[in-house]
Amino acid sequence: MKIEAIETLFGAVGNRNQLLVKVVTECGIVGWGESGLSGRERAVIGAMDHFRPFLLGKDPRQIGRIWQEVYRGHYFEGGRVFTAAMSALDIALHDIVGKALGVPVYQLLGGKQRERIPTFACCYTEADPDRLDELVKEVQALVDLGWTTIRVIPAGFDHPEVFEPRDSIARTARCLTELRKIIGPDITLGIDYHHRLGVAEAASFCQRLAPGTLDFIEEPIRNESPDAYATLRGMTEVPFAIGEEFSSKWAAAPYLERGLTQYLRVDVCNIGGFTEAMKAASLAETHYVDVMPHNPLGPVCTAASNHFAAVLPNFSLMETHQGPFCKFGFHDPALFPVQHKLDGCDFMVPEVPGLGVEVDEDAFRQSAPVPVEPPHLSKPDGSVTNW
Repeated sequence: MKIEAIETLFGAVGNRNQLLVKVVTECGIVGWGESGLSGRERAVIGAMDHFRPFLLGKDPRQIGRIWQEVYRGHYFEGGRVFTAAMSALDIALHDIVGKALGVPVYQLLGGKQRERIPTFACCYTEADPDRLDELVKEVQALVDLGWTTIRVIPAGFDHPEVFEPRDSIARTARCLTELRKIIGPDITLGIDYHHRLGVAEAASFCQRLAPGTLDFIEEPIRNESPDAYATLRGMTEVPFAIGEEFSSKWAAAPYLERGLTQYLRVDVCNIGGFTEAMKAASLAETHYVDVMPHNPLGPVCTAASNHFAAVLPNFSLMETHQGPFCKFGFHDPALFPVQHKLDGCDFMVPEVPGLGVEVDEDAFRQSAPVPVEPPHLSKPDGSVTNW
């Protein structure tokens, strides 16, 4: 078996673009992968253009060797652009091998350890005191549908131009304090700050909350500096969920070895596919840290994340944007007629060969990419801040 063609498909799905990688073997088996570098897809396409010439003719079953050759076959190893491309390729190769052997991808990863993949529900109403009634209504509706873990977003999160951290933490802390009183102690509550805070700001936010208000805070600060996270770790007891931006096991290692995260947010479509994700998850297991996969993209990402989650002994919860209030449209059935779907609040991994996703290529090719640029946020004084 040999790789005959590798193609990137770039198109609009819902309100954002998705980049798929299609790998075709000489015997006609097609494998699908997805890149996680949202908003910078053309850079990933360029990386794949570099990889394609030396990958054609390779045996797609040599997944680990191909991973090493792509990663180490040039001087400037690593980086999020390259590993996003490698992720899509690695996922597609697993899809091919699963189809060739007639088994689901999870069988290639050691076999599933659970029958269902539990999820946490994403809340799309800002945690702002002025929107408390709206937030409570959304949270209660999700709880009524069976979700026991809810993740919210902070006040000011959706403003397209300006984000003031101090105002956000004050308003968000007030809102979450009231929200916890209303929903009671039994619901697990998290928040995603999207790395928009500094160390002092994140500490201030957590210290404004009564113990038990939050069960985890996701990406409170940027992750380039483990030392900064170590400082923050010593200033709050709220568990951290970190790692969606990691592009290697090496990036994850200090956060696990130094106890800087309590949930590892592995992104299969960014870290290097199944090959690298499994290694990061194994490293997390040695430190008793559970994996909470980052799953913000489309059906290929969701399928890959579910196969990954199915085999882990140290899995926590799966992120999903297929709940009743999500308007993103990332899982458009017109483009992906076969995909993983929620059964209540859980995913069931299909017992079919490969990933269990089918792409309507004609429809996808006709859905041209739309101009999308991530928000370029400023503080009220005009200085640049993080999105």
